[in-house]
Amino acid sequence: MITLYDADRCPYCARTRIVLAEKGIEYDTVVVDLDDRPRWIYEKNPTGRVPVLEEDTFVLPESAVINEYLNERYPDPPLLPDDPGERALARVLIFRFDDLSRPYYALRRGEDGARLRLDAQLARLDELLDAQAYLTGREFGLADIAYVPWVLRARDRMDVGLDQFGALSDWVARLSDRESVAAEIDVVAAL
Repeated sequence: MITLYDADRCPYCARTRIVLAEKGIEYDTVVVDLDDRPRWIYEKNPTGRVPVLEEDTFVLPESAVINEYLNERYPDPPLLPDDPGERALARVLIFRFDDLSRPYYALRRGEDGARLRLDAQLARLDELLDAQAYLTGREFGLADIAYVPWVLRARDRMDVGLDQFGALSDWVARLSDRESVAAEIDVVAAL
């Protein structure tokens, strides 16, 4: 059985919850209080961060790595394209995710200019989505999952309007129709 060490407010955990839902994988949840991290979480991940996935005696931290593992371990449905080039481009987007997360967290901290930097990154995603339906390419996948938790939280918790980003708004609407993302929207609403 899989155990996910999780925190609802953590968008990194949201990534893994979405993958688990897309794959239809049953799992147990251990909730970690991010304001008062238990000592034992550092035994699972020396950084003390979540998510951490545990399967029998195998323990794996870091959402992007966990999600790749789950995609390989449970191949149906696939969350990366069959085409090696498209797969590589999806991985590049995941690798460059910090381009969005840095201004997102700067805005949360109230730093000057953060909103402009976040809008620039949202515009970059909008431009990409204007050319293709999903960040992963032709089908929903890991690149979409890598970004959507932050976009939802920016929209729903930080009043970041998406109206000026038509393709990005359409992408969020498409993703919202998926049970896995709709469940995450409910999590965000409950925060």
